[in-house]
Amino acid sequence: MLSLLWTDYLIFGLVIGCIALVFNTRSKLHLRRPWQKVFNSRVGVISFTVLLMFLLIGLLDSSRIQYQAVLESGEPSQQTEVLSVLDIMLSPLRTRVEKTYSAPFAHTAYAKEMVADAQGNKQWVYPRLKFAGAHLTQPELEKSADITAKILSGLLYGGLLWLGLFSLVLLASKDCSYRASSKGKKTVLWSLLLMFGVLGVLSQLAPYYHVLGTDKVGEDVLYQAIKSIRTGLVIGVITTIVMLPIAITLGLLAGFFSGWVDDLIQYLYTTLSSIPGVLLIAAAILMAQVYMANNPELFTSVEDRADMRLLLLCLILGITSWTGLCRLLRAETLKIREMDYVLAAQAVGVSRLKILKQHVLPNVMHLVMITVVLDFSGLVLAEAVLSYINIGVDPSSYSWGNMINSSRLEMAREPIVWWSLVAAFIFMFSLVLAANLFADVVRDAFDPREVS
Repeated sequence: MLSLLWTDYLIFGLVIGCIALVFNTRSKLHLRRPWQKVFNSRVGVISFTVLLMFLLIGLLDSSRIQYQAVLESGEPSQQTEVLSVLDIMLSPLRTRVEKTYSAPFAHTAYAKEMVADAQGNKQWVYPRLKFAGAHLTQPELEKSADITAKILSGLLYGGLLWLGLFSLVLLASKDCSYRASSKGKKTVLWSLLLMFGVLGVLSQLAPYYHVLGTDKVGEDVLYQAIKSIRTGLVIGVITTIVMLPIAITLGLLAGFFSGWVDDLIQYLYTTLSSIPGVLLIAAAILMAQVYMANNPELFTSVEDRADMRLLLLCLILGITSWTGLCRLLRAETLKIREMDYVLAAQAVGVSRLKILKQHVLPNVMHLVMITVVLDFSGLVLAEAVLSYINIGVDPSSYSWGNMINSSRLEMAREPIVWWSLVAAFIFMFSLVLAANLFADVVRDAFDPREVS
């Protein structure tokens, strides 16, 4: 049976809202044309494909199933276990826990240990790992050829999957041909070819090697990085949803009505901007921690407690991060309200609310879109900073910030344990770069001042 958390409901609600928005957009020509420009752009299509892959992983991690656990003997246990669909799919990574650190693609531990041989003689050696490379009898001689063979087989499986998808696209085409005019379709297919190739290679290597190594407790770093995707999406998306209505409403009202309305809103965002953001977030998080510690009966498990802290962090970040967009929209609305078409609408008696909805809001949406995605990127990065100073997500949660936080001591080791930091950087960089590139294309398509 399903066992969803509060953030899971919000994520699925957002997806349903996006699907409804897509159907609404298809019926309106003035909205459909800009999106056609977006998906005719190679950069827009590639970045959108990458974002969809991250979103799919986040949805799989948000689909939690509660079932009866099974003992090692194969008999059913009395306890129930809650795992996401992603956890079940990544069972080879989740269950293959080593003793401690190991480097990427290593078959031995990262540090020497005192090991006794069959004759009882003790010596300092690099012990074999329990899972990585266990299928090899002579790893020093066989590992390179084995990794190469698995990479090739992964590319082959990824290519076959892509070929099946490509065949479906051909069958779905009206003229059953790969038309030269469908530039967006071509770009999507070539992007999927690259992604299927990467996924195919990982699916072949991950059950036999730790592709990105293991951490201090022997957990697979690739598994941690993939599980952290959901936290990054929740931080960026939910915080943006909280911030957006406040910023748009107050920004438009301040710029359009001026007078005491403008003075009051300026006072609000000026006062809030004057408070150091990190201190305000830290104070709110600490108060939330005290409340959760004093009311343990409200949280039935560690996951519930961690999810509530994540949700509170999103709300706090949303309430404290709307001032920049509000100030920008106020300035733009002050300029738009003096335009001839707005003055003409006022002269013929159009209501102020209708003017804001039909004339002002569409002309500031390009600013909203680019600012929202930039804020999304900044919030994903901010989670890493907040977790580094221990006021971010719960330490028991998977997040790139927690990975970076744990890496600061690993970087002081000799030799350096670098792979946790690099893994968090690669995944975070991919998500933020794709979001920024997609935002640039969307802004250019929706900017009413752009010449088509």
